[in-house]
Amino acid sequence: MSDAIKSYDDHNIFAKMIQGDIPCHKVYEDDMTLAFMDIMPQAQGHVLVIPKQQAVDLSQLEPEYASAVLMTAKKVMAAQRKVLEREGIIQMQLNGAQAGQTVFHYHVHLIPSSIHELGRHGSQPADQAELAELATQLKAAIEQ
Repeated sequence: MSDAIKSYDDHNIFAKMIQGDIPCHKVYEDDMTLAFMDIMPQAQGHVLVIPKQQAVDLSQLEPEYASAVLMTAKKVMAAQRKVLEREGIIQMQLNGAQAGQTVFHYHVHLIPSSIHELGRHGSQPADQAELAELATQLKAAIEQ
């Protein structure tokens, strides 16, 4: 396998979410970012934060988008702590297939959990109604 970074595919699932072609359980959105529930969560409340920039990994991300992702992550983490009453939140970001990246659009995982509780990526889809309800609660907590 080559060490070269994959080229950006503007038909990836996250690009389609940004374009509005695929629905998601949105937690937060602004001009530069989108945060939504992971449909294959590693823990209850697992949220993904993505930039609205075409970037496969951190090395391709423009500084202003990197900053925006971190600012959105801070908002989401505060909401996760409030809604889930959980202090521990893992912030994880994978660069490249060898690191475990499966969607080749830069993204940050915010997982309310302990590193000792985490296993592999979620293997079962979450209940969509539960995701929608939790997304609503997190969104309301961010807007307060």
